[in-house]
This record gives sequence, C-alpha cells and structure tokens, in this order.
Amino acid sequence: MSTTTTSSPFPERTELRGEGLVLREWTESDLPAMPVLFEDPDVAYWTPIVSPFDARAAVARLERARKLRADGEALLFAITVDGGAPLGEGMLRRVPGGVELGYAIGPAHRGQGLAVRAVRVMAAFARAELGAERVVLELEAENTSSVAVATRAGFTLLDVPLIEGQEKGRPFVLQTWGLPHAS
Repeated sequence: MSTTTTSSPFPERTELRGEGLVLREWTESDLPAMPVLFEDPDVAYWTPIVSPFDARAAVARLERARKLRADGEALLFAITVDGGAPLGEGMLRRVPGGVELGYAIGPAHRGQGLAVRAVRVMAAFARAELGAERVVLELEAENTSSVAVATRAGFTLLDVPLIEGQEKGRPFVLQTWGLPHAS
C-alpha cells in the first residue's frame, strides 16, 4: 500500500494496492464508466447511491467524493485491477471509534471476488494507515450477497443494536458486522 501523508485528515493522494487490486480515487476520466456501474437495480435497492444514475449523477458523485475527502469524512475509491477501468466503488468512512466500509460492484463484474478483496484491502489500510481499531460493515440481512462478502472477508455479526432508517422511500434495518481485532 502506498500513501502520501499531508496535514489533512487523509493522505493527499491515496492509492491502495493488494489482493490483485488497485483502489484509486475517482477522476474525470471515470465519468463515462460510472453510469454503467451504478445504474443497476441492485445498486439502486441496496445502496444509498442515487437512482437513476446518469451522466449528471456521475458528476455529482465525483464532486461528492472530493468533498467527503476534503472534509475528512470518507474516501471513495474506484475499484480496479490495474489502476485503469473502474469495476466498482469502495468506500471508507470515518465513524466514531473507527471506520465503516462499503462497496458497489458493477453488474458485469460481479462473481469475481472483487468486493471481498476490496474490503480486505480497505480494512488493512484503515488499521495500518489510519489506526482504526474498529472496522465495520453495515448491511441488510436480506442482502445475501453482502452477507457472503462480509463472511468471506473475515467479518462477524456483532451483538449491537440494529440500525433502522429509511432511504429512497423504503425502510431498512442494518446489521453491523465487525472485523476481529488484529492480534
């Protein structure tokens, strides 16, 4: 993993490498690929990413990623295998006591273990570079694909209160999955 450190809450430029992946920050050159990745019924249903997702939404997503980073709240990464074409998105968000991870994989790229590998790479970065002791995923129990990702990435269901809310006009109940402390 390579990072460049500055006085900001996150390294000035962040690129994560590991598990056959390169997670890099979104750029203007990614704008045409974003609707192909995110205009999908599963992404629309299971994530807070806007739907429909078109060229205007792509520009807004890139601007949001830059604002979240500048505010020290979150990093949004293009998940790639070589630093080139994005196959999905990884999210690392600061939460009290640690970080929350998230992801969305484009429909054409599912079933390749990208989410599991991206989660592992982001978790390692969160612990090693950001000093996070607590690394969590928040997901719906009915999202069996995400439950499988959490399990395969080494997370376990935590005995903490469920998170209830509403997004995009539908109620949700999130479970919190945690990565055991490093030994």
